Amino acid sequence: MNLAQLGALLALNLAGAASPGPDVLLITRMATRSRRHALAATAGIQIGVLFWCTLTVLGAAALLNAFPAILGLVQLIGGGWLLWMGYQQIVGGLAQRLNPPANETEAIARLGSLRSAFWYGLSTNLSNPKIVLYLSAMIAPLLPAEPSLSLSVLVVALLALSALVAQMTMALVISTSAMRRRLLAWGPSIDIISGVLFLLVGAILLMRGMADLL
Repeated sequence: MNLAQLGALLALNLAGAASPGPDVLLITRMATRSRRHALAATAGIQIGVLFWCTLTVLGAAALLNAFPAILGLVQLIGGGWLLWMGYQQIVGGLAQRLNPPANETEAIARLGSLRSAFWYGLSTNLSNPKIVLYLSAMIAPLLPAEPSLSLSVLVVALLALSALVAQMTMALVISTSAMRRRLLAWGPSIDIISGVLFLLVGAILLMRGMADLL
């Protein structure tokens, strides 16, 4: 794998990491209220990214294609989790419209602990195993049939670090004081919109999971 191929892989992964999806929505929702919670959620997401990247390089895509029932089961579990999160966000957003936080401190308190933000990030990322197939589509044309250990480690590190940089930057930019002040009033709407999108993604995962199991 040459530098041009590594550069192409980096660019594709950065685009994927910054594209709208459950991870980006969760970071945005946290960042509009609290930088620390956004960074905690991002840290959880990146543990999931590292897990999926490692599995991809180890050939998990071939396993999932050979045994679609495994992919279907994970998608059912992940879809159910996203549906639950979507429901919770919609209910929370509607409740905040009726009883909006008095100030930024109260808005942060309603997010819960940093530990819960971390686990939300990790579980949100792990809920979608399709990332393995997406990563495999990017990596397969660039990797040799039997990559060396050093090359495998390099690819995993490149994918994980580029995703970390993209989403950490997003969390830091959105969570600046100026941005938080502007977006605080939109907090309930952001929760409701995020919840609806989580419901849609969760429903799609459930349908795909059932199709893979049938």
